[in-house]
Amino acid sequence: MSANPIYHLKDCYFFEVPKALWRQGYQTLDDVPGFLRQAHPDIGDVQTFKEALDGKILIPQPFAKLDSLYSVQSGFGISKYMILQLLVAVVMLVLFTWLAAKIRAGEATKGKLANLLEAILIFVRDTIARPAIDDPHGHADNHGHVHHEGDTFVPLLWTLFFFILGCNLLGMVPWAGSPTASFSVTLALAGVTFAAVLVGGMWKFGVLGFFFNQVPSMDLPIFLSPLKLLIFVIEILGLGIKHLILAVRLLANMVAGHLVLLGIMGMITAAATASTGMWATVASISVVSATLFSLLELFVAFLQAYIFTFLSALFIGASVHHH
Repeated sequence: MSANPIYHLKDCYFFEVPKALWRQGYQTLDDVPGFLRQAHPDIGDVQTFKEALDGKILIPQPFAKLDSLYSVQSGFGISKYMILQLLVAVVMLVLFTWLAAKIRAGEATKGKLANLLEAILIFVRDTIARPAIDDPHGHADNHGHVHHEGDTFVPLLWTLFFFILGCNLLGMVPWAGSPTASFSVTLALAGVTFAAVLVGGMWKFGVLGFFFNQVPSMDLPIFLSPLKLLIFVIEILGLGIKHLILAVRLLANMVAGHLVLLGIMGMITAAATASTGMWATVASISVVSATLFSLLELFVAFLQAYIFTFLSALFIGASVHHH
C-alpha cells in the first residue's frame, strides 16, 4: 500500500502530496476503491486503508479499471503524467496565444516575459532550425531575399522545445514528477519528430522519392547494383533506430538524475538506521549534495530540451535534402 520509492519510473494513477494536506475520509470499506480491496482481501479495517492512502489523491478513472495504483487492468487509464502534460500544454497555449495576439496587432514585445519568449524563438530559429535544415547551397532571389527552409519547421521545433522543457522542469516540483521520465512520453515525442521527417521528406521529394533518397548517389558497376538494395534496407532500419534512440536518450538522462537524488537522500535514512552518531554528518552532506545536484538537474532540464530539439532539426534537415 505504500508508495513506490521510484514511482517516477512508472505511470502513476494518483498524486502524492504531504499527508498533512490530504487524508482519506473513507467511512466504510465500500468507500475504498474496488481494485484496492481486491488487491488486499486480508484487510478488513477501513482505518488501515485510510492510513495507507494518506497523502495520495487518486485520479478518477471513468474509462478504465485499475489493477493497482500503478497499472491498468483494462480500458484507458488516466495517469498523473497525462494530467501534467495537459497542464504544460495549457500553459503553452495561453502564453503563445497571448504573444501571437500582441504580434498580430503590431505591438512591440515589451515586458520581461514577452522578451524572453521572443528571445527563445529567435534562438530556436537562428541556432537550430536554419543551420540544421536550410539548404547550404541556397541562393538569394532577385530581391536579395534568401529562402530559409528551416523557418517552415520553427513552430514545431519551438513547441517541442517548450513542451520538453516544461515536462523536465516539473521533475523539480515536489510530489509532481517529470513526464519525460516515462518511456511512453519520450517515445511519443520521438514519434512526432519521426512524423515530421516523413511528412517533410515526402512533401519535398514525393512518397517514392523520399525512400529513393535514402540511398546515397553512387556510381557502381552493374554487378554491384544489388548493394544499393542492401544499403536501402540498412538506411530504413537506421531511420527507425535513430528515432528510437532519440526517445531512449531523453528518458535515460531524466531518469538518471532522479535516481542519483534518490540515492543521495536515501543515505540519510541509512545513516539513521546504522549509526545515530553519524546521522547529523551524513544528513548535512546529503542535503548539500542534493541541493547542488538539483541545480545541475535544472541545467540538465534546459540542456536536454535543447539537444532533443536540435537532433530533431538535424533529422528533418537530412530528410529534405539529397544524400
